[in-house]
Amino acid sequence: MEVLVCVKRVPMVGGRIVLTADGQDVDTRMAGFTISPHEECAVEEAVQITGRLGGAVSVLTLGSEASIDQLRDCLSVGAGRAVLLETDGTEFGPIATADAIAGEVRLRAETGPGYDLVLLGNEAADTGDYQIGVRLAHLLGWPVATGIKAIDVGDSGGNGAVVRARRQYRGADEVFELALPAVVTVKEGINLPRYPSLPGRLRAKRAQIERRPVTWRPEGLRKQGLRVPAAARQQSTVLGTGVTAVPALVGVLAELGVLP
Repeated sequence: MEVLVCVKRVPMVGGRIVLTADGQDVDTRMAGFTISPHEECAVEEAVQITGRLGGAVSVLTLGSEASIDQLRDCLSVGAGRAVLLETDGTEFGPIATADAIAGEVRLRAETGPGYDLVLLGNEAADTGDYQIGVRLAHLLGWPVATGIKAIDVGDSGGNGAVVRARRQYRGADEVFELALPAVVTVKEGINLPRYPSLPGRLRAKRAQIERRPVTWRPEGLRKQGLRVPAAARQQSTVLGTGVTAVPALVGVLAELGVLP
């Protein structure tokens, strides 16, 4: 099995989200970076699949040179090969992103063992895009299943290898049987991602990253701007300082009905 996992460098946001002055991006000057939980699970699932069936896991990202850090994180937990589709830092839209990934899949089919399965996170952790997997499958002419919480790769009984993908929808289990090669997008919870080991980190640090330049191109979709929803305002009142606050505190407790 040759499995490709597509990941994306996204900001590690743990507090208040701040936008850039033009409202086009999240201000990440004080943020760290990671990949989304969906993609962490996709990498783990690929490693588990190849562990059972043999084969290799490749990870790919589209982004600037800084994205190499996230590729090495994936290498440290079991991926064996990493590819950076290197940009100048310009944000690609979903159409251009899917097209760039499709180009890598076709190139791999021509120059080496082609991919049997492409895994992606169900949606991007930063922009919430739910398009790349579907668009990629359409470009390749492959079957696709989205929102998947369980994967099993096996034989269909005479018709070749298949992937059985399960998801829950409105309280019911849905199972899809897709002929390989196929595209599957997975959701967080499909497995429990492992932590990188020290040998894994050392191996990832020494690993060679394949780099191929890609050029941004315009597409029909346009981002108008980002908006951070207004948060509920909270207000506090200072009752006083020291013993002078005791009467006010007693009054508040009486209003709450906690005094006998």
